[in-house]
Amino acid sequence: QEYPALGSAVPMQRSVLPPSLVKYDTPILINSQQNRRGKGGAGRGRQQLPPVDHRPRPNPTQDILDSILPPREFEEDNQVWIQHCSSNPATRLDVITLQEQLDKLLIQRQARENGICPVREEMYNQTFDELIRQVTIHCSERGLLLLRVRDELRMRIAAYQTLYESSIAFGLRKALQAEQGKAETEDKIARLIAEKRELEKQVAELKAKCEANERREGERRALEEKKHAEEVAFLKRNNLQLRSQLESILAPKKDR
Repeated sequence: QEYPALGSAVPMQRSVLPPSLVKYDTPILINSQQNRRGKGGAGRGRQQLPPVDHRPRPNPTQDILDSILPPREFEEDNQVWIQHCSSNPATRLDVITLQEQLDKLLIQRQARENGICPVREEMYNQTFDELIRQVTIHCSERGLLLLRVRDELRMRIAAYQTLYESSIAFGLRKALQAEQGKAETEDKIARLIAEKRELEKQVAELKAKCEANERREGERRALEEKKHAEEVAFLKRNNLQLRSQLESILAPKKDR
């Protein structure tokens, strides 16, 4: 495919850029890949673009649009192309078409209706950028104010995302710590249960010893009491015999 001379407008028939809801002008050839490398490989995006001789000097509105929505660069067939956002005012039909395209892309790219969805976020970001472009053309101050609102929202979302990722990492760390603590606690519980069983076994053995000692002591006491009773009975019988003998000895003397 052949392209027109440097600086002329060409249709994007083989554009490598993804489709965007932001309205851009026709791409313009700014340089070839060989010349670009020969000049030291100037940067893309927000860096200063090489001048185009026959292109008309941009108006202040275009400068503001370029600062809000930087021109897009892409390479094709060793040639570098640039595409500025359109400075044409938007009509009511353009807004309706933008809404229809948004709904169509959300369905085509299968964006989720609820929850976190990068596809839906990207589509609404492009829609917001297109609305900023349309407003900036009519009132640059209002467009710059909307730009501040957009940047603030993006910074806030980035902060929330960082906070969310940090909370996820914190939760994972706490979960790992809890898992490690759980294993240690389970080991401690198992050790304490084993110690408890050992102590219960010792208590049972000591109770058995105490009961055996009580039985032996009871038997010994009963035996001693029986022996003591027999001794007492023997002494009583012996005492009675001695008393009777003494009385029999003393009785004849009284008769005389």
